[in-house]
Amino acid sequence: MTVRQDDERMRRWRLVLGSDGDGTGVRLTGRDAAMDGALGALYREDGKRSAGLGGSAPKVARWLGDIREYFPTSVVRLMQQDAISRLGLDRLLLEPEMLAAVEPDVHLVGTLLSLKHALPETTRETARAVVGKVVAELERRLADKTRSTVGGALDRSARVNRPRHRDIDWDRTIRANLSKYLPEYRTVVPERLVGYARAQRAVKKDVILCIDQSGSMAPSVVHSAVFGAVLASMPSLDTRLVVFDTSVVDLTEQLSDPVDVLFATQLGGGTDINRALAYCQSKISRPSETIVVLISDLYEGGIRDEMLKRVAAMKAAGVQFIALLALSDEGAPAYDHAHAQALAELGAPAFACTPDAFPEIMAAAIEKRPLPVPDRG
Repeated sequence: MTVRQDDERMRRWRLVLGSDGDGTGVRLTGRDAAMDGALGALYREDGKRSAGLGGSAPKVARWLGDIREYFPTSVVRLMQQDAISRLGLDRLLLEPEMLAAVEPDVHLVGTLLSLKHALPETTRETARAVVGKVVAELERRLADKTRSTVGGALDRSARVNRPRHRDIDWDRTIRANLSKYLPEYRTVVPERLVGYARAQRAVKKDVILCIDQSGSMAPSVVHSAVFGAVLASMPSLDTRLVVFDTSVVDLTEQLSDPVDVLFATQLGGGTDINRALAYCQSKISRPSETIVVLISDLYEGGIRDEMLKRVAAMKAAGVQFIALLALSDEGAPAYDHAHAQALAELGAPAFACTPDAFPEIMAAAIEKRPLPVPDRG
């Protein structure tokens, strides 16, 4: 290792260790010293007090500006999450100047939604703008893939093998009959015609998103609102979005604006999955064409046996039932393993799903093929 490489290694260790790294012999100056100060304000403790952002809004605003200057966005968002949990930054988010200084992300949206009843009038519009920015970013990331993947599955599920002449899909028909190519005639003689049912513009599938809005599910609620809006925009789907804690609220009428959906949620509180599934079950009119997606950590505060009976009854009637422990980038949260095992025994394995994987999960359900359950290793 060269002298320069060794110096860089010690510099990095000094930044990692903070004041405990004085033994490295590295003295931080300039930008490095400023970075160390920003990290120390959040993470350093001296046994008497947590270091310091304190309760000063101007001081916190300066700190937020510093970390955005010194660290990449992914690190800034992580530090903001830690500041909320370690230093009570959530209290200062009630001030519009503070709210305007933060880097918006899914976790910040969850915090804002949990604080919404405490937001002063001067902060509400800023909070809505922050939520709207995160929602717009998620839609840009997820909408096209969802429409393409789910739309393709809907098309395939509507395919027929004895179409009328004007309903023939010639591209798929040729691909399906390439083995029947006759070189001497330089053409394909199709044995099987592929096309679509003439009523292809009609609603093909009913989708019910049933979302646990307990506090631990905040990122899943945010992503579900975005996916609900995207699915609701597809005319071949009839999409319903239901949120629940110990009560059940149907937010289907607000699906045109996922920001409205999010501000209508009540993050926190208990959980009654059985009651929520009872409501969803009452809305099913075409079981064999219905997909129910339950997104919950499965900590049931209602009647466990009744919940499982409802799932079994829906599946017996032909409903495609999907149980997701989370719909977020964080992986599986803490969840009720006994309930997850019970659902698996009913043929409804419970697993966590990232937003990027959700469109393929829905496509598999639409086509009634095995769900691509992630390997939990």
